Amino acid sequence: MSTRTHRTRRTRVFVAAALTAAALTLTACSNGEGVHDEGAPAGSASASAPTSSPGTSGGSSTGAGQTDPAGWASEGSTGGTAGSSGTTGSTGSSGSTGSSDATRSKEPASASAPCSSASTRMTATEVSRPLNHLLLTVTNTGSKNCNLIGHPAVRFGGAQSVPPAFEDSKPQAVVTLAPGESGYAGVLLSAADGSGSNGYTAKSLEVFFNDGAGTARPSLPAKGVYVDDSIGVSYWQSTMADALAW
Repeated sequence: MSTRTHRTRRTRVFVAAALTAAALTLTACSNGEGVHDEGAPAGSASASAPTSSPGTSGGSSTGAGQTDPAGWASEGSTGGTAGSSGTTGSTGSSGSTGSSDATRSKEPASASAPCSSASTRMTATEVSRPLNHLLLTVTNTGSKNCNLIGHPAVRFGGAQSVPPAFEDSKPQAVVTLAPGESGYAGVLLSAADGSGSNGYTAKSLEVFFNDGAGTARPSLPAKGVYVDDSIGVSYWQSTMADALAW
């Protein structure tokens, strides 16, 4: 064999070996067994961490919003604070203040005690109009409200009985006196036209409070007052005009 033939054969063997190695390399790559960059997994992990972190944080914010009692959409801790503020607002103390104001209002008549001779001052004044009338004025001198119940029972001089009340003068509600306030009752002493009988001049007066709350003895004019059997009294009133209308 010549030298040229021998070289040609060696070249063909080398080329065949190279082609075989290249084919094996391509086959390995197509099977996923190629060369790997050792830094790639760490790099992938670093790149994915920021992406997953916002996702987790966003999930927490959504949870906080869903547990908000007011049903508001919230984000993170700010949303939670807003929810707390809403709860606090719904249970504010303004309602309590309002209740306190109502409690400080004037106490109702049902909570007041009857007016008595011990907690009031009474005067008797003869008026010019209407004719033959006496005005009784009761002023609350105590520190609490009191009720003027019914009508006064009056007895002039040595009379053996008390006159009747004008039933039409009965007010719709009991007259309640706050400290310093006054109530009134009118007394018709005698008939204006002189038609009354059994008249006499009285110089003393006793006034009995209803419910046995004592007796007052207001002064009469020095000359006394003329009384006959036409006498009558009104119920306790809150104004002078109402008291003298009977």
